[in-house]
Amino acid sequence: MRLSIKTCTLDMPFAAMLDFCVAQGVQAVETGTGNWSGAPHIDLDELLGSETARQRWMDQLRRRDIALCALNCSGNPLAFQKDWEVTEKTFRLAKLLGVEKIVMMSGLPAGCPGDKTPVWITTSWPPETQDILDYQWNEVAIPKWKELVRMAEDCGIRQIALENHGMQLVYNPETLFRLREAVGPLVGMNLDPSHLFWMGGDPIEAARVLGEQGALYHVHGKDSRPERRMAGPNGLLDTKPIDQFRTRSWNYVAVGCGHGAQWWKEFFSTVRMAGYDGDVSLEMEDLTMPMLEGHLTSLRVLKEALVL
Repeated sequence: MRLSIKTCTLDMPFAAMLDFCVAQGVQAVETGTGNWSGAPHIDLDELLGSETARQRWMDQLRRRDIALCALNCSGNPLAFQKDWEVTEKTFRLAKLLGVEKIVMMSGLPAGCPGDKTPVWITTSWPPETQDILDYQWNEVAIPKWKELVRMAEDCGIRQIALENHGMQLVYNPETLFRLREAVGPLVGMNLDPSHLFWMGGDPIEAARVLGEQGALYHVHGKDSRPERRMAGPNGLLDTKPIDQFRTRSWNYVAVGCGHGAQWWKEFFSTVRMAGYDGDVSLEMEDLTMPMLEGHLTSLRVLKEALVL
């Protein structure tokens, strides 16, 4: 497998970020194009509108022998037109750059016609939850995702890797398979262990299940940790902002600060057994340490676990 970085979390200018990747032996980058990413390392509209700008941008990668493994346009195209537009532009840019993998999230519709607020249903009761889910899946998500898949196919995209994130209609393998059955195998999963940890799942077993269906398309190297003092009495459902890490029931942490290198070795071994030999993109969102220190800490553990 190849070590990559989701570059949005590296607070550096584009060239300096690429030089950091070279110095750390990172072989590829996953670049955010907008929506929930501030897209610090790419100007989506400029690259769409200018072949010269595209060549200049790609030359920066080529000179350093760094691959562009994916574009990431995570947002909510099922609820917000502006996110749909960025997604469409990202697909078109992927065609122009020869990128065949998009990493994104499924999005989440509102709960009923006329509503504007996305609603994440995580329980089967009260009974109106079933009506909400029926509307979200059958009237919004499946028709819109059929359109997104057609758009992606027209742009030469071979894989859309959906991140198993909370507050999304697709947040685990089971919900991915429901969408995949309706719209086809262009969609698979970007398996991010950090989210399954706080949702009570097992990323190793998720890798096995996804591998059995040929649906493991991307992997994020990202860790999280339950904070026992808060999680014990309160459980892991927590709505406090992530910058209030001292009072939360769980936090994103640098790789190795929630689950040690031995866990990551077993995880990557299972991922390989599941048939995945692609990119592993570090996504560093530990707010308890400086940005650069968090990346270096995470990279040390990922290199050890990947045997790089």
